[in-house]
Amino acid sequence: MKKYEELVMEYRKRQRDTVVDTIAAGLTYMDEIAIDSGILEETGLMTELMENFTGVLPFAIITVSEGSKVLLKKKPGKTGIKDGAYRMIKTGAAITAGATVMNAAGFWAALPVTMGVRALFDRYRSKALTGRRVAGRIERLKELNRFIRNKEPEKSEELPQREYITYAVAGVVK
Repeated sequence: MKKYEELVMEYRKRQRDTVVDTIAAGLTYMDEIAIDSGILEETGLMTELMENFTGVLPFAIITVSEGSKVLLKKKPGKTGIKDGAYRMIKTGAAITAGATVMNAAGFWAALPVTMGVRALFDRYRSKALTGRRVAGRIERLKELNRFIRNKEPEKSEELPQREYITYAVAGVVK
């Protein structure tokens, strides 16, 4: 079982992925910023290449970061593929939300929406799965306790029933 310090370090590493993915999702609007600021013209080969490059950039960053973790043996291959796919789905959903806002209000409004939606996905997932992680750890501790005591697993591990006395207005109720 992992120590507390190892768990904290693991969660901090996950936060780094969130920051990288959020910035990469925001970079999809780099071509729009270049056109709006006058660096690129609205038509031309360079504009077309830039649009294609910025559309693929977040997914390339995710692929490279997950692939490097697998190659450096920091993560098993199956876990790397699963994590990479999940990160790509979250980023794609955030870009879709940003594109919807961009069509309605322009890319200056879409940039914070895209980056905010991408960051909120990880925050929501972390809070939603906290209960599941705690329940899983409790089960592992129960199994470890049974193993240490050489005890067969019981069908029901409920707490013994206690008798409570409630004082009502009319009298004592047991």
